[in-house]
Amino acid sequence: MPNHWITLATLATLAGLALPGTAIAADENAEPSSQDLAQAEPIGALTADFLFHDQMPTGLSVTTDGRRFVSYPRWGDHPTYTVAELVGDEERAYPSKKINTLDISAPAEHLVSVQSVVAPGDGHLWLLDTGVLPASGYDKAGPLARGAKLVSVDLATNKIDRTIVLPNNAALKNTYLNDVRIDTAKGPAGIAYITDSSFTGPGAIIVVDLASGRAWRKLSGTASTSAEAGFRPIVEGRYMMLDDGQGTPKVPAIPADGIALSPDGATLYYSALSGRTLYSVPTAGLRDREISDEALEKQVSTIGEKGASDGLLMDAAGRLYATDYEHNAIHVLDPTANGHEWSTLAYDPRLLWPDTLSIGPNGDIYVTANQLHRQPQYRAGHDARDKPYVLYRISADAKPIPADHGGG
Repeated sequence: MPNHWITLATLATLAGLALPGTAIAADENAEPSSQDLAQAEPIGALTADFLFHDQMPTGLSVTTDGRRFVSYPRWGDHPTYTVAELVGDEERAYPSKKINTLDISAPAEHLVSVQSVVAPGDGHLWLLDTGVLPASGYDKAGPLARGAKLVSVDLATNKIDRTIVLPNNAALKNTYLNDVRIDTAKGPAGIAYITDSSFTGPGAIIVVDLASGRAWRKLSGTASTSAEAGFRPIVEGRYMMLDDGQGTPKVPAIPADGIALSPDGATLYYSALSGRTLYSVPTAGLRDREISDEALEKQVSTIGEKGASDGLLMDAAGRLYATDYEHNAIHVLDPTANGHEWSTLAYDPRLLWPDTLSIGPNGDIYVTANQLHRQPQYRAGHDARDKPYVLYRISADAKPIPADHGGG
């Protein structure tokens, strides 16, 4: 048969028709659509609770009555305010526009760059101000004189009622204050535990007596508060390297970052940003100014691997929540189940750098996803972030630690 002859059945097939007694086999070899191919299955249902179209958020705190507060350190973008309350779909400078106005001539009286916000349930919101101005390159400068501080805001009046400027022996010239937990049940006015995530100096736990304002460093530069040797994070399938496009890329080595307090206030959990290991230490040792770091280090427990985390959180039942920025996930360590094994609360490709966690009044877990790894300093000078950033909410049955048991 000449090859230019086409049978009636062939014509019918090309036209998408089928004659009686003929079968169309083309579908068997058709290229499947992307929807038909196997895909990773999300765990947990994410609800977008708030969209950030401008400033990049890090810190987060949801109060027992549902108020939402967020911090925006000045290295993320160029924020006009560094703390806001989320009201409906609006971001409102908190506690006021004036206090959020950068004034380097009076850093103790103005917010410089707030990294973390925490409401321990006693009617106050604590703001952790790094005191650090945006620096050129990716090595952060140290805090301004009298810039590194803890600021307490009365949530009933929305007024600042206390400012504790950290002394130079606690906040060093290259300190970067990262996260904080407040134990309202210890001492006359409570105790604060702060992680020092210095880019160029030693990591540490900074302890602050909120009654006297005295502060001191513990476990400074020890193994558990330092970046893990050989750690190389992989995020979205890429090695995450400090690379401004002007020099040789290098692995970020960021020490103590995430922090969580047990319900009874007796144990502090913490981990380095550059690492996957979870540690704990008795808080009694941290509060003891006489014990040496060498002696205290012997009290440190290695809990084990948990993934690479930014934020940590403990609920009233003693469950520890940890973000996993390498795997777009949030994991849970339940001390009452499966011999202290981790489970996954949420996994979703949209969790692009899950940062800070908080518990809402209905038991949901809130988390900021801010695409930190897509910033220019990690992408050869190219800003690969795709706004908006998102505050997600995940259904859970968590309860915050009551203020009279240590708060948060």
